[in-house]
Amino acid sequence: MIIDEQDRWHFNEGRHERLHEVLGALPLSDPGDDGRQFAVWAPSAKNAWVIGDFNHWTSDEASQLSPQESSGIWAGQIEHARIGQRYKFRLETSDGVFIDKADPFAAASELAPATASVITDLRHEWQDEKWLSERAERQRHDKAISIYELHVGSWRHPEAFRSYYWDELAEPLADHVEACGFTHVELMPIMEHPFYGSWGYQTTGFFAPTARYGTPQMFMEFVDAMHQRGIGVILDWVPSHFPADGFGLANFDGTHLFEHADPREGWHPDWKSYIFNYGRHEVRSFLVSSAMAWVERYHIDGIRVDAVASMLYRDYSREAGEWIPNEYGGRENLEAVAFLRQLNETLGAEHPDVLTIAEESTAWPGVTRPSADGGLGFHYKWDMGWMHDTLKYFDTDPVHRRYHHDEITFRGVYAFSENYVLPLSHDEVTHGKGSILSKMPGDEWSKFANLRLLYANQWLNPGKKLLFMGQEFGQGPEWNHDQQLAWGQLDDSYHAQTLHLVSRLNQLYKAEPALHNNENDPEGFSWIVLDDGENSVLVWERSVVEGGSVTGRPVICVFNQTPVPRNGYRFGVPLDGEWEVLLNTDDSAFGGTDFMKEKTFVADDTGAHGRQHALLLDIPPLAAVVLAPI
Repeated sequence: MIIDEQDRWHFNEGRHERLHEVLGALPLSDPGDDGRQFAVWAPSAKNAWVIGDFNHWTSDEASQLSPQESSGIWAGQIEHARIGQRYKFRLETSDGVFIDKADPFAAASELAPATASVITDLRHEWQDEKWLSERAERQRHDKAISIYELHVGSWRHPEAFRSYYWDELAEPLADHVEACGFTHVELMPIMEHPFYGSWGYQTTGFFAPTARYGTPQMFMEFVDAMHQRGIGVILDWVPSHFPADGFGLANFDGTHLFEHADPREGWHPDWKSYIFNYGRHEVRSFLVSSAMAWVERYHIDGIRVDAVASMLYRDYSREAGEWIPNEYGGRENLEAVAFLRQLNETLGAEHPDVLTIAEESTAWPGVTRPSADGGLGFHYKWDMGWMHDTLKYFDTDPVHRRYHHDEITFRGVYAFSENYVLPLSHDEVTHGKGSILSKMPGDEWSKFANLRLLYANQWLNPGKKLLFMGQEFGQGPEWNHDQQLAWGQLDDSYHAQTLHLVSRLNQLYKAEPALHNNENDPEGFSWIVLDDGENSVLVWERSVVEGGSVTGRPVICVFNQTPVPRNGYRFGVPLDGEWEVLLNTDDSAFGGTDFMKEKTFVADDTGAHGRQHALLLDIPPLAAVVLAPI
């Protein structure tokens, strides 16, 4: 047997964590030498061959693979196969039909629209030891994490109609991210995908970086370079579905191998794609190994799991009669729940310093609770409720915001029910939704003032931060994946000043422990002014709590969400003495009016809002003011 008995057993039991070291195209000896072992899972196939450049794409006796006991795996060796050559698996189905399939475990693929797998070189001398040694400390819950979400193909074009390759991208991206103060980049799916317009969310190569931006080695160099600049790399990953392209996973060996056979379970009506069969042991091994490969081969620092809600509910986007209940008659997908727990347990055991983040849009309980306590085991969950409620509020004319005060305060009800990331993501700036700036009401000045206020709300609320590319400078046009960002707008002062504000917010977020130490702890947040809808004013306190006691200096966050200055506005603070302004979004450096000239204030002893002391401010229009005791 070519495939070890233990590997076969763990694979068939759904407990194999590194299948990419067993299946696919693997070196026979030194990775750079000729010769490859090929292995593919196709349990219903009558016969299997590997065909490619090394045998003139001929399925002959020399290229025929052998069944590996009852595992469903076929394997064989080609002594003269070498790096750079293309290949596929040819399978004879049970009814005698011959089909050619790309390797599900391929580490590289041809450039689309070509679909063959490519034997590739995965050697790289990593230089990121310092980053990896510090990663656990950098990615703790009590550290500032601010994420720049990126679509590689449309970030910037060095030439007309051409995006950066990985080796070109690292330096300019790191320069920009560093200047803005973000701690991480999050790449929209860079796994191989046939349709560029899917943005990578229709994945066919779950182990292969797309050939659009270069080779796997170039991607390694990119990650290495980002780490050497102190920037973490998070990948979007899509285990929720896969496209129906004939060369891919769909009907792989002539049967529904990776997907459910019944379309009520196996077909996604929204995305016209197949849903993984999470109840099948080998499918779980495949998906867990995919995540593990990105972490171990490419030193990835976090996995953001896309469309978790679609995995958790059997009736997701389905009408009555279009879905099958679970064994208890419920709508929960118990097999998907078990898979997500297994994923997080496996990564947590092997790489506890690697983040897992769920894009989950419902009120499913315990997404970020440990699986041992009945949760799904993610480190963080995107707060989609905050995103939708806050954008809806800011879309409202400030004159009418008094009637929508609950939309901007509702998050306080659930803010600490999970460990949250506050996202303003790509989903909000495409498909006719316009840019974030375009959602803001009023004239040009008002739009940018509202945008500054929105970003202050995001950065000063408890929760890690995520901002989609282009929004850091208030891009005007809606995002278009076929075009680079509107970098020319930085020649306009308002756009440049918005970029300056985002940089300053990130600096403040990192510098003040009160803004990041207790983001998941209700003891670190308290309302001072919650119910002043008439004036559309909010005031809250952020503090550092250790061992049940407040330590360090608190930070007070004040918001005036109308264009009317609130003169002589009084609110309580916990300490007397002098307070300094850490940030004022109405500062002229950010495009504001400089309405408030004062940089320091003295708290009196009369008290307000349950605090022993109080400050009196003339709050600028459409502005956030951040204060701390000196």
